[in-house]
Amino acid sequence: MIGPAQFGIVIGALGGVLMLMGLFPTVTGITPGEGIGIVQFVALVLGAGLLNIGAILYVKYTLYPNQEANLTQQICVRVAFTGLVLAAFTGMADYLGFGSHVVEMGSPEVFFGSLQAGALLVFLLLAALGVLLYAMAGSPPGGSETS
Repeated sequence: MIGPAQFGIVIGALGGVLMLMGLFPTVTGITPGEGIGIVQFVALVLGAGLLNIGAILYVKYTLYPNQEANLTQQICVRVAFTGLVLAAFTGMADYLGFGSHVVEMGSPEVFFGSLQAGALLVFLLLAALGVLLYAMAGSPPGGSETS
């Protein structure tokens, strides 16, 4: 039977593969178009989300198996997911209608600029930082907390 930590590894590995496919679509044998498409971007953000969920599950059930999450860890989870949501909205700003280059329905022209790519990178790093801080914020196993 698979435990929660092993399930976290599986989810994280699936997210890593999906993120790799979003970043480098030629790995799958697909000939990419010019620029980055919406399917490619969704695969990238969904893969990053699964990778973060898998990492949080693994850390929770490996380092802190019999402990409830403290306030700092709960904040770190929210920071990680906020980073993912902001990354998704930043990258899809033109599709959603609040970017500087609004995409017309049915138009083949897609714009994913350097400002969007930079913001996407910053927000994905924020999500990864949230997971890292989650791992560091808990009390050591078997230790007693003083309040």
